Amino acid sequence: MKFQFRLAYYLFGLLLGAVFVMWYLKSKATDRGVEFCYFPNCRVLKDLRSKSLEIDSLAKISLNEKWVTMEDIKKSLTYGDVDFEKSNEPYRKGKIYIIEGKTSNNEDITITMINYEHKVLLEKIEKK
Repeated sequence: MKFQFRLAYYLFGLLLGAVFVMWYLKSKATDRGVEFCYFPNCRVLKDLRSKSLEIDSLAKISLNEKWVTMEDIKKSLTYGDVDFEKSNEPYRKGKIYIIEGKTSNNEDITITMINYEHKVLLEKIEKK
């Protein structure tokens, strides 16, 4: 058998095996409630979601104005984008993160959070 055919069979078998393993591991992870985050944006948002959330007075003012809700903040922490040019800088014994997200009315918002070792402080929420 020629080398080209052997290589084609090998790559086809490797592809089938990889698809099976990924399907098996993904179903196993969803059964256990595990989320895999490989990209920096996903890892930062997962870290911010995993810690207890405290709300600063500036953020409370924005939340009381009713143009943004805590549900919008939670969705932004799941589907938002971290601005790494302005983020991951030391700030008040923690690190500051700027997250761009959307409200339920499809308005762009910018969320400023400070990530401490055991908690996250929601500092302010701004319309873009």
